Amino acid sequence: MAGSNLQLEAPLAAAAGVTDSRWNSLYLVAGTAALITVLFIPIQIIVFIVWPPPGYDPTPGTVTGWFALLHNHRLLGLVDLDLLLIVDEVLAVPILLALYVALRRAGESVMALSTALAFVAIAAFFASNTTFSMLSLSSQYAAATTDAQRSLYLAAGQAMMALYSGTAFQVSYILGSVTIVMTSAVMLRSRIFGKATAYVGIAASVIGLGLYVPKIGLYLSVGSVPFWAIWNILIARRFFQLAPGMPGREENRV
Repeated sequence: MAGSNLQLEAPLAAAAGVTDSRWNSLYLVAGTAALITVLFIPIQIIVFIVWPPPGYDPTPGTVTGWFALLHNHRLLGLVDLDLLLIVDEVLAVPILLALYVALRRAGESVMALSTALAFVAIAAFFASNTTFSMLSLSSQYAAATTDAQRSLYLAAGQAMMALYSGTAFQVSYILGSVTIVMTSAVMLRSRIFGKATAYVGIAASVIGLGLYVPKIGLYLSVGSVPFWAIWNILIARRFFQLAPGMPGREENRV
């Protein structure tokens, strides 16, 4: 029986590429990044509830509200303007690379396309994010001494808020969801991640795309957050197991 188990485990390890110690550090970094992403979620929720943002419409009233928040409570304003999401996007880089390495033999062409599109989504997010631009404008608005100067900074702030939820953001949001669906589909064909992980990823992506449903879209998008948290926990657990030398590397996959 022991010999039979070893015969089953050897092909699994080879299929995952886990016997190659070159990926040890990548798996460890990716697992840690996924857990940090999960830790950020309650922080963002607490800040949004206790210190709600002024809004995201590019109107004068909204912009002056952001300027006041950023000037008086800089860190809270930055978090409300998705500072932690900027960090999340950076943390996504090792996660994406680790997913590609782990799943490439189960669907190399799909994983290559999914990873490439995911990096496009990250680039589009950074193109749309105006967090630090708004911080700079808020300081200049506060220091302005004439109505003409304040009007100029206010107009620039409106432009930043329009960019914040414009084309680049929409491209990033949609591509990000699509790439997780593609990756999860490969998980279903692989023996590396369990089906539960794949289905949670698909659920998170599909529910997140509910953002575009009229009237209830925002609530659907928020409803995807628990699924994203669970998905990150599951992939973090598996990354740690895949790292050579980590205990439980050949445990059953979830």
